[in-house]
Amino acid sequence: MMNTPTIWINAGETSGDLHGQLLVQALREQCPDARFLGMAGPAMRAEGVEAKLETEHLSVMGITEVLVQLPKILRLLHTLKINLMETRPDVVVVIDAPDFHFRVARTARNLGIPVIYYISPKLWAWRAGRTRFISRHVDRLISILPFEVDFYARHGMHVDYVGHPLLDSVRRPEILAVADQPRRVGILPGSREREIAALLPVFSRAADLLATSCPDLEFVLPVAPGMDPQLIARFWTARQPIALTDSDTRYATMRSCRAIMAASGTATLETALLGVPTVVAYKFSRLTYALGRALVRVPFISLPNLILGTEVFPEFLQQEATPWAIAARLAQWIPDSRSRTDVLTRLASLPGLLGGGHAARRAARIILSTLGEAKCPVI
Repeated sequence: MMNTPTIWINAGETSGDLHGQLLVQALREQCPDARFLGMAGPAMRAEGVEAKLETEHLSVMGITEVLVQLPKILRLLHTLKINLMETRPDVVVVIDAPDFHFRVARTARNLGIPVIYYISPKLWAWRAGRTRFISRHVDRLISILPFEVDFYARHGMHVDYVGHPLLDSVRRPEILAVADQPRRVGILPGSREREIAALLPVFSRAADLLATSCPDLEFVLPVAPGMDPQLIARFWTARQPIALTDSDTRYATMRSCRAIMAASGTATLETALLGVPTVVAYKFSRLTYALGRALVRVPFISLPNLILGTEVFPEFLQQEATPWAIAARLAQWIPDSRSRTDVLTRLASLPGLLGGGHAARRAARIILSTLGEAKCPVI
């Protein structure tokens, strides 16, 4: 008789929570009796993950932002360690968010629990020396970006490349069948309070500017899981009204947009896979940005540009993220322009570079293989 495996999954931010939801679906498909618990957000909780901690209690980004939240982070790590000691899961799966999850990996490894890192940390951008930590504390490293295989190989490490899981959730036939509405513009200001406070007023002013040159526009904002609609009302300062749509229909809403203005993050890859021209913006704290300029070694901040190797989506960071710059680029994409056609043509090659689908299923097979036949046969 096989034992029922216990799988701990740790998501440190909204995007990790969404990836965790897809992973749990794939794991349950291959091992129906598995028990899932861990640090979960709304998406993973909806999938039946027993939340010992909630992702929303972390969800910070940037060096100075992490320092401000350090006491809370340390309390979370202490609570997490106690839960791991009490539950003794068969495996711990951490998803992205390296600054937090490196500590989780060390804790689990010290307790003798195997660790799998799903969505390998972006060490190719900066702090490449941390590959040594992964070698010591992580049993399997699963990558969703094609260029990471060569990066880790140069550091003497094997990585399991499974493709990108967003292909399965974003590029579904019923989503791709949604036609764009020629006067609809999407607003994606991020899911963290700091992101919304920094970017939504800029996007609001850009909406007003855009409306002067392109009248009768409709502005929509798909509410991300865990996002507080009151924050939107507080920071949307435009004269133009904005329609909030449910997170469950966010991909259909995004697909229906003629163009989008978005915070840098997973959302930009979602819009790219949906074939929607997008302006990317972000504002860091001054210290985080200064350190980033000194340490980060990549030419772009958004994943579509990094994967395609060229600036398909224009990027505006810090003081360059102005309403005028954003509105000017968006205005080029409302009509059937050459600029719009060029963006769509370049985006068409993106799905083929990301593994062709079923990434979560392949990742689940790798995770279950660490448990052995005595726990759950790999189907």
